[in-house]
Amino acid sequence: MELQDRLQQLSDQGIGVAAISYDSEEVLADFAQRRGITFPLLSDDDSEVITEFGILNTVAYEMQGPNRDDPEVVADVAKYVSVFGAPPMIAGTPFPGTFMVDRRGRVTSRFFEEFYRERNTTANILLKLGGGLSPIEAVRGETAHLKLTAYPSNPSITIGTRFSLAVEIEPNPNIHIYAPGAEEMGYRVISFDLAPVPHVRYEPVEFPESEIYYFEPLDERVPTYQRPFTLLQEAVVLGGADAEEALAQLDALTLSGTLNYQACDDKICFEPVSLPLSFTLDLDLLDRQRVNR
Repeated sequence: MELQDRLQQLSDQGIGVAAISYDSEEVLADFAQRRGITFPLLSDDDSEVITEFGILNTVAYEMQGPNRDDPEVVADVAKYVSVFGAPPMIAGTPFPGTFMVDRRGRVTSRFFEEFYRERNTTANILLKLGGGLSPIEAVRGETAHLKLTAYPSNPSITIGTRFSLAVEIEPNPNIHIYAPGAEEMGYRVISFDLAPVPHVRYEPVEFPESEIYYFEPLDERVPTYQRPFTLLQEAVVLGGADAEEALAQLDALTLSGTLNYQACDDKICFEPVSLPLSFTLDLDLLDRQRVNR
């Protein structure tokens, strides 16, 4: 389990971990023993705290009511509760997500999903918050204009995993790389383009804030990157039943694409460059084993 595997790294960054569930102490104890979990698993079996945080999944109750056969209710249950329906034992479950809380108990950020089977990884959350990660199976490269380190947030993924591919780029001295907005002036903006993969959805690439480069001979002010920066490509392994069936036949998933950019110095703009990048991630099975609540 990723949280357990990264427990020391999180502690080194001053981050504590606790998980809360509507499951009973017996269910959580069984899960912790099977998965070797040492951080607190908190039982909120009456969903009191879940309700106070405003994340009680009320859709689960609709399936127990008079409108349970309504097509809209059935569709909502499949999206927000379970593709297998909502038996009475599901009532009380929260919408799955993560809160980041400071030492004063104030929520500083939160991460929740539309589809209950899609979950952010711990590493992905840290990357989005700007936290450092030890690159896993990093791809390192160098061109005449820059150095790069590319790596996945997670070495293994499963159905519904929301993760990121990070590309850390360090331009060489006196080199600038064109950032979004520079295309309006005819320059080639840096991009990270991945080939489509069945049952994987790509989100738009996240670009950091750029800085303006002033090119006096043409009186141009162009958005560029001149200092080290990171591109984040977020991806989601789809959580539907068809994706689960198809991916169950695989041990790994390979994502391939290219990093494309144009670089210039103070005197000359170089030819555009395309660098191939590839990442192979292990595929894990979901843990569906549980004891009775």
